[in-house]
Amino acid sequence: MTIRVAILVSGGGSNMVSLAESMVGDHPGRPCLVLSNNADAGGLARAAAMGIPTAVVDHRPYKGDRPAFEAALQDEILKHSPDVICLAGFMRVLTEGFTSQWDGRMLNIHPSLLPKYRGLHTHARAIEAGETEAGCTVHLVTPRLDDGPILGQRRVPILPSDTPETLAARVLTEEHILYPECLRAFCGSVQPRL
Repeated sequence: MTIRVAILVSGGGSNMVSLAESMVGDHPGRPCLVLSNNADAGGLARAAAMGIPTAVVDHRPYKGDRPAFEAALQDEILKHSPDVICLAGFMRVLTEGFTSQWDGRMLNIHPSLLPKYRGLHTHARAIEAGETEAGCTVHLVTPRLDDGPILGQRRVPILPSDTPETLAARVLTEEHILYPECLRAFCGSVQPRL
């Protein structure tokens, strides 16, 4: 039984690559789509080079009409019949109208130790707050931003010399370990959707 995984990206796709490269051998999941809201996203070219089908649903023509954008997104995703969606740097906030259709089947990775530092600028906020550690979290997606049951976390120390950029680089290394681990475990526990 193979679990089909759609991966949504907006940028370079380094987490997408880690996920796709992990889905081999006895892994229960296989990538079936890499989709972006940005036609110039580097992750699309990387996915195509790996032989994964790609698609683009540009949010800009919808001019803030999230339901219309999400309907187009859902239509494109369903063409590939995924069982699970992984958000991997997909920089669009999704409404309950979309997330409810994938309840219990959509994962996200966030560059903080949730529930701390939801949203953007997580590394700068952690440093400014005097935190001694940071990290990343994989969680199930719910209608609330960066919320939902936590599937795993990895931690890194915040060094006195850290900048948001150096901390982000160390956290990203951990993301590339954590997300594949969580996806493998999740795919082993979920049934095909259709």
